[in-house]
Amino acid sequence: HNSYSKNSSLNSILEPPQSLFPSKGEFLRLITVLAIASAVALSCNYFLTFFTSTSKPFCDSNLDPIDSFSDSCEPCPSNGECYEGNLECIYGYRRHGKLCIEDRDIDETAKKLSESVEAGLCEAYAQVLCYGTGTVWVRENDIWNDLDRHNLMQNVGSDHTTYVYMKRRAMETIAKLLETRTNLHGLQEFKCPDALAEHYKPLTCRFRELVSKHSLIIMSICAGLIGCAVLFLKVRQRMYISARAEELYNQVCEMLEENALRSKNVDGEGESWVVASWLRDHLLLPRERKDPQLWKKVEELVQDDSRVDRYPKLVKGESKVVWEWQVEGSLSSSGRRKKGEGIELKPNESINTNINQSSRTLKTEPKALIF
Repeated sequence: HNSYSKNSSLNSILEPPQSLFPSKGEFLRLITVLAIASAVALSCNYFLTFFTSTSKPFCDSNLDPIDSFSDSCEPCPSNGECYEGNLECIYGYRRHGKLCIEDRDIDETAKKLSESVEAGLCEAYAQVLCYGTGTVWVRENDIWNDLDRHNLMQNVGSDHTTYVYMKRRAMETIAKLLETRTNLHGLQEFKCPDALAEHYKPLTCRFRELVSKHSLIIMSICAGLIGCAVLFLKVRQRMYISARAEELYNQVCEMLEENALRSKNVDGEGESWVVASWLRDHLLLPRERKDPQLWKKVEELVQDDSRVDRYPKLVKGESKVVWEWQVEGSLSSSGRRKKGEGIELKPNESINTNINQSSRTLKTEPKALIF
């Protein structure tokens, strides 16, 4: 028992007390405090550095460049003028921290002015290239004076410094975009480049140049198209004449056959022949009578038909060519008739019963000849 109590007292002396180490909550609070302290220290250091650096004066612009890199002053930035530690940006630039950057409003206006001058010169030169009239080279003084009348310059106001600076910036941009030369009087002149002037040519001028450049190809294509069109129309006309001639030929055969049969059935009182010209004028439309090829084709078809006789005959004292259907021993042509295209003649009427009937009026019923 004594030995046990001795060991217990010895262990209690060797083991550290529980209050020696922080608890979990205390440890988290310690971490939070350290993080806040670090953030505050970094912030203070940043602001200190910033204000310290900006508080440095600017080196004067007239100092030697080697001396301007001294730790006691800040180098004067480009486009700025420094005097007695202060920075002033030249006109057209504004201060941004330690730098001088371009004034966007002035820069944008100068850019629009230069674009306007460019468009005017290039359009004038494009007229020269297209039509031979216009201006090619323009003097710098003329452009400078033209800027005074530009609408954009009216918005500048009465600030003479801004006015002059804006014009100068516009002229600098123009000099970079256009071709320049010095004339005999020592004055600088400007001209739109040829490649740039191509974009300012009118559409009519471009079309004319395109046609002139490819005239042979265009003429060949047009000739080919015209030839194809003419050939197509001729083929179509021939097909129409051929089909129409066959249609008229069938009508002629039917009319001749029925006329011959009628004249035979009325005890020889009627005439079995028909004047060819009367058939032509009866069957052809007025516009078709102007084309002699159509009826000529019909005559060729009738001539090849052995059932039709063709001979001259004196009618009213004039020699006429008449056609007559051979009734005896011939085959009927009624089988050729198309539905709805039959020839109807009244039984009590006949064709050419005598010469006096030739003056009677032709009545045009669908494909029928009535005297």
